[in-house]
Amino acid sequence: MQFDFDNKQRKEILKTVSEKLENYYSSTKDFKTNPDLNIKEIRESILTKELANGISPDKAIEHVIKGLETFSVHTPHPKYFGLFNPRSNYAGIIADLITATYNPQLAAWSHAPFAVEVEELIIREFANKFGYDGNADGVFTTGGAEANLTAMLCALNHKYPNFAKDGTFGLDKKPVVFCSVEAHHSIQKAAKVVGIGYSLVESIPVTDELKLDTEILQQKLNELDSSVYSPLMIIGTAGTTGTGTIDELNQLSFICKKNNIWFHVDAAYGGGAILSQDLKHQLTGIEKSDSITFDAHKWMSVPMGTSIFLTSKNDILGKTFRITTEYMPKEADKLTITEPFTHSIQWSRRFIGLKIYLSLLFYGWQGYEQTINHQAEMGQYLRNKLLKSGWLIKNYTGLPVVCFTKADFETDSNFTKEILDKILAKGKSWLSVYPIKGIPTFRACITNYNTTEKEIDELVDELNDEVTGYVGQ
Repeated sequence: MQFDFDNKQRKEILKTVSEKLENYYSSTKDFKTNPDLNIKEIRESILTKELANGISPDKAIEHVIKGLETFSVHTPHPKYFGLFNPRSNYAGIIADLITATYNPQLAAWSHAPFAVEVEELIIREFANKFGYDGNADGVFTTGGAEANLTAMLCALNHKYPNFAKDGTFGLDKKPVVFCSVEAHHSIQKAAKVVGIGYSLVESIPVTDELKLDTEILQQKLNELDSSVYSPLMIIGTAGTTGTGTIDELNQLSFICKKNNIWFHVDAAYGGGAILSQDLKHQLTGIEKSDSITFDAHKWMSVPMGTSIFLTSKNDILGKTFRITTEYMPKEADKLTITEPFTHSIQWSRRFIGLKIYLSLLFYGWQGYEQTINHQAEMGQYLRNKLLKSGWLIKNYTGLPVVCFTKADFETDSNFTKEILDKILAKGKSWLSVYPIKGIPTFRACITNYNTTEKEIDELVDELNDEVTGYVGQ
């Protein structure tokens, strides 16, 4: 059996794929936003017997495309107002295709020097954007969870010089991580992975504006039993997943500096505001952090798995991950190059950074600023539209995340659930429900650069129609 295809066959396959993907990309708004979740039907649609001998490429491609179109929440849809899953820009899509074809191995500098240097450039560019000096360092990660895990490992290795060798067995006190109750749960997961346990993650209540309460944080630090516990890191969130809130970064940096605690900012979503002259002021204080998590696959609209970890401590990644081995290439030793595999959780590494690099070559920083500003404007348009229709906005953020409800239904959890179920069943729009201080609210986030006033008008009309129907029951 011929494992590869000849030139003619490859062109035909690529043409088939290209035509089908272009059809989807250009007509995404014509699809239902979400599928019917019939697990039996979904499982029965997946081919099993055909795996033994294979089928023709055309049939295989048709099968996969149909499966994804029929059984997916269409996050590229302009009326997907859900999680931070945007429509991928075309440059990012092409970048993934190029990367898959050349398949560069970024574990060793000498195997992919162009790719490694491109990523180094992008890291320096973002370090500068966030206000770090020229000594900053960083690395691409597969997601915000890996970046937050990297931050916790760096904090441990910074506080405990022998941590890389002795691990948690060498600690004389239990390290405590402080974050908001609204912080991403990857913080708890990171604590599990590094071995300190999530019971040592202290979740601090939030203020009325849903920001980490720095007074309670300071009180918790004062009450900490120093004979048993030691503060490891404080995590401020710049754009919480539920409400898009940005913590008081300046105040948190002051507390960290005063107490000699590692200051990490999880800016996985909200970090994109740094690219806008109109929005970047919301991130004031982030430049004083020891490390930052940023997900380009959120507000920069590139395909999934494009995240960045940045740190103002230029030696900490080496202290945390450096290792030597005989079988890896040695060419970089003569050039005083840092080998990627000694600088990251990952060993084998994909060319993640190309999705950003090619996007910047296509659109430039200016294009990104315009796109981010547009989405922020659509978020404000949604707020205004809701307020005019008698809805209450329950979150406080300059980012395009809007949590809202009706005054008459603030204590009626059935209301939000029933209305949401009806909207999702129609498949015209996708949004979610998020509780704020015990009040169930609808949550809508502008994640798509193609979302316009038209789609927002349709969403609000749909909500108003369902509320009217609910009240009339």
